Amino acid sequence: MPKLIFEDEYLVAAYKPEGWLVHRSDIDRHETRLLLQTLRDLTGCHLYPVHRLDKPTSGVIVFAKSSDVAARLQAQLDSDTSVKQYLAVCRGYCPEQGVIDHPLPPVADFKHQRKRPKSELPRQDAVTLFRRLNTVEIPIAVDRYPSSRYSLVEVQLKTGRRHQIRRHFKHIQHPLIGCPKYGKSVHNRFFSEHFGCGRLLLHAHRLELVHPVSNERLKLEAPLQGCFRSLAEILDWDIQ
Repeated sequence: MPKLIFEDEYLVAAYKPEGWLVHRSDIDRHETRLLLQTLRDLTGCHLYPVHRLDKPTSGVIVFAKSSDVAARLQAQLDSDTSVKQYLAVCRGYCPEQGVIDHPLPPVADFKHQRKRPKSELPRQDAVTLFRRLNTVEIPIAVDRYPSSRYSLVEVQLKTGRRHQIRRHFKHIQHPLIGCPKYGKSVHNRFFSEHFGCGRLLLHAHRLELVHPVSNERLKLEAPLQGCFRSLAEILDWDIQ
């Protein structure tokens, strides 16, 4: 269930579980687990979305209590004054650290968008920083090798394109585990059956920003929960 991480008279920060939509969307019109409405009921306040997390992604997210504060926060999250860090599990041993600077076309969610050839879609600047935290080699032939390697990675977004982390890690040939769109089904199925973890292994664990009114530096964190946390414990991955 969603949990409040921080609240004052100007904004709310909360933990979003995987599988929840941030708000109602035509992309998944039958989903009833809506974070925005749940937090409005919990706080008794009208809340304004500031940014988004994809449905399968868990972690910390911020809402404003006024349109003015929402606009200030949005501007800040689009700049270098904020820090947006994620934890992810990818296939293989990725480099120890790196920068993925690879422009991305918009994601086509609707049928009328998909009719346009990909070559016609304008590409947008997209930059992702990453640092490998841990690795594991499992003596099981999941794919074509006799053993299978995976990495736990800390990721920092410098831009905020749709599905940016998942698309960038596919681009460097280290797709995220649990992603049906940009990952590989054989590895997704292995983690679901072997570890009981069938979700996308992507979690927004830290968000740092300047409070839009008090100018205080806010450090908002959402520790891993559920099967992602259990997986880290099974693999003896120490996550600070």
